[in-house]
Amino acid sequence: MTEEKSTFQSKMKAMGPGILMASAAVGGSHIVSSTQAGAIYGWQLAIIVLLVNLFKYPFFRYGAQYALENNKSLIQGYEEKGKIYLWLFFIMNIFSAFVNTAAVGILTAAILYNIFPNGFGLSIAQLSAAIIVGIWIMILIGGYKFMDSLSKAVMISLTLATVLAVIIAMFKTPHIDPNFIEPSPWKLSALTFIISLMGWMPAPIEISAINSMWSIEKRKSEKVSIVDGIFDFNVGYIGTAILAFIFLALGALIQYGSGEKIEAASAAYIKQFIGMYASAFGDWSRLLIAFIAFLCLFGTTITVIDGYSRVNSEALRIILKKNNESKTQLNIWVSITSIVGILIVFLLAGNVAKLMYFAMIASFLSAPIYSYLNFSLVNGKEGHIKGFLYYISILGLIYLTGFGVFFLAYILKLI
Repeated sequence: MTEEKSTFQSKMKAMGPGILMASAAVGGSHIVSSTQAGAIYGWQLAIIVLLVNLFKYPFFRYGAQYALENNKSLIQGYEEKGKIYLWLFFIMNIFSAFVNTAAVGILTAAILYNIFPNGFGLSIAQLSAAIIVGIWIMILIGGYKFMDSLSKAVMISLTLATVLAVIIAMFKTPHIDPNFIEPSPWKLSALTFIISLMGWMPAPIEISAINSMWSIEKRKSEKVSIVDGIFDFNVGYIGTAILAFIFLALGALIQYGSGEKIEAASAAYIKQFIGMYASAFGDWSRLLIAFIAFLCLFGTTITVIDGYSRVNSEALRIILKKNNESKTQLNIWVSITSIVGILIVFLLAGNVAKLMYFAMIASFLSAPIYSYLNFSLVNGKEGHIKGFLYYISILGLIYLTGFGVFFLAYILKLI
């Protein structure tokens, strides 16, 4: 196939799947984990943020690359490698779909709970359910095009607000508590936090399979070349990596050393997060920043529900050996994901921090499996991957596997 010439206009038209991936990434990992990393440890974990973004890059890229080169999703590739890989992906992804939907749904509700007095008289669990139901309806009515448009507006708004907040914070004299003792993340007691930070940094690796399906969906409305598709992916991925450092800087410049207790990933932490912007811009900005953060997490919840439902629907279609994609089957999966997510919210609403950390850690422990699958699909028997990308892939597999084994050994020792 002859590739059409890549131009600025063709690159702009190709934008979409990479931005959706960024939207799915920013919610939990950046607003919560990156900011907390800076607030608790200052700049000490910047090296971990850098390494995990670098070493996960090739495995995320392979999702977009495989779809663009073969016009097939990663899920189809898993099936061609062997049924066991498809079943393994399907089982792990069902778990991720339900838990991640509940986790980001609760965080989105927590913002509303802080914007409006007592959240309109509703509990966070009730607000979460209302948000998930609203998103369920939007996805059924609007589909991919709706998400494509919303994610771009949300990402631009949040990026501008966060960059501006960090710039203002840099010129302010930080308040350091005279009794503050600098904590070290290089202790075994901090290992769980570091693993959870890396689990969703910049996103769970299974998002690569979702991105491959978004890439195929994009091609149904636009002609997207391989070059332009990779450009879209790079913009989304590199953008999220930069944002991770910006959010870490926000926590390091405003909360680190202040003596204020850093809350866990709950409604209380969301209140602190909004307060950081307010301390940079002034109280007048509190509602504006809360609204932008709400849109960001709202967008994350949309992409999580749609994305996980999309890949689960595709995996089941292949398992059942159905030839054609079914809109009805996708809608059923969207409904199942939403309903089970709501059930988990009501069961675990009081333990949102534990729920999120569990989901993040599970994502990290499964990362080497997804990474190897993606690498082996694109590399193939002929060894298509060469040079820098190949060596980063090998180092990434060693890094992710090594950390995972070390963490499991640490947990087993505790037990």
